[in-house]
Amino acid sequence: MALKNSVYVLPNNPQAREDFEWIKTEIAARKGRASILIAGTLDVATEQEIIAAFRDARQAEYENVKREAEKLLKKLKSAPGISPVRQRAGRVARALRERWEEIRSIDFYQASGGSESAAILDALNQRLARKRFTPTNISEVKELLMPEKFQSKTWVTRPRPGIDRMASAWLIRSFIDPQAKFIFAHKPEEIPAAVPFDMYGVQFSHHGNRCTFETLAQLFNIRGSAIERLAQIVHNLDLKVELYQVPEDAMVGRLVEGLRQLHADDGVLLEKGMEMFEAFYRSFEKTPKGLAKKGRKARKGSASYLGIA
Repeated sequence: MALKNSVYVLPNNPQAREDFEWIKTEIAARKGRASILIAGTLDVATEQEIIAAFRDARQAEYENVKREAEKLLKKLKSAPGISPVRQRAGRVARALRERWEEIRSIDFYQASGGSESAAILDALNQRLARKRFTPTNISEVKELLMPEKFQSKTWVTRPRPGIDRMASAWLIRSFIDPQAKFIFAHKPEEIPAAVPFDMYGVQFSHHGNRCTFETLAQLFNIRGSAIERLAQIVHNLDLKVELYQVPEDAMVGRLVEGLRQLHADDGVLLEKGMEMFEAFYRSFEKTPKGLAKKGRKARKGSASYLGIA
């Protein structure tokens, strides 16, 4: 945020310090001069003014994204079937989502427009999807499964895990069975005492047009916007379709292939894949738990800011 005509400030944290160091390096490379200063406010009123200025700046940017997304959503509602409007809308929707992510990365004080604009972008993505994954739609499930009945189990799946098995194992350990152990076999009957998943002819596998990750989320009623985004990525990559407009598809696919080349041991490969999905899940959450707590704590004390002039 520009505090004065030639002074720019960021909250004093490691990431902001690194960002300013890179900017300083670029200025020096162009024969310019810059200094990075650590500044503290002298009174609460000034601190609140700076925080309010940060929020106002981000609020205006969120409003622009929201306005454009609403216009596009309105056009889509009047464009039946697959039309040129819908085809162009996918590219525009991805660009808007990327812009929203950029704004969120510098939304240090959680402007209210963040959640409002995100909701419109979610609605836009839903409109673009030909058949949307909905973990809350459980009409096809006669009886939901309870995680309590699947504790401390050994789970078995096929060797050389890929996108669906990595994601499903992460979902199992994160939301169903925290003490889950994973082993590998070519057929479920080889280890009858284990719970099979992503194997042929078992309950926790592909059903209809759902991949195993989607099946598990539906049967155990695991919900959330981050889960939905992960499900869309897994669906596209595992079923080799482009049903959902998800910009992360190509990157996730390359990461999975890279892990498969790096790790010959299936157990290590699966654990690394689960770590990757944990990282994606945290990044997809709108307000990560740890970040929210740190933010509240930081605002109780005296504020400190980094500035570049």
